[in-house]
Amino acid sequence: MSIEKVSPKYYPKVEIVRRGLALGSDFLVIWVLSSILAGVTGTGIAFILVFVLSWLGLRVLVVSNNQGQSLGRWAFDIKVLDRRGRVPDLQTLVKRELITGFGVLLVAIALNNLIANPTAILLFTPLVIDCGTALSDAQLRQALHDRYADTRIVSSERGYSLDLKVKRIVASVSRNVRR
Repeated sequence: MSIEKVSPKYYPKVEIVRRGLALGSDFLVIWVLSSILAGVTGTGIAFILVFVLSWLGLRVLVVSNNQGQSLGRWAFDIKVLDRRGRVPDLQTLVKRELITGFGVLLVAIALNNLIANPTAILLFTPLVIDCGTALSDAQLRQALHDRYADTRIVSSERGYSLDLKVKRIVASVSRNVRR
């Protein structure tokens, strides 16, 4: 029995900043939604439940039905693929997003409690460790959740190109200021 290696199609690497902005966009949408919906009931358990369900909905169901892109990934022209170059199946996406979602949930709890308890900033640590590993991986830029689920983040031609549009606006404003 031989092991066949699949040679994946070449995809351009995605800069860490774009990945962070896409993750931050998804986080912001879900954090605001969870805060509003949990604010109605006023309990921390409701916030966690709404946050987890929203995270799995946006980062698993939407991604599996939207060519590997969540809202944030679509806004920054990136997508998630498995090692064969396809959109990962639901099981792989769930494995991947449970790891990321746990770190992001801790960040949301920290932000909600930061004024009352400044040491809550330590809850950022798991997400920093998880995503920080992508900085040390020069070849594939895989974070821990990518390595565990055997996925990667690649550039996509499909999306809104929010980062490029913001750069154009900033360049235009800076040109007009110099005049």
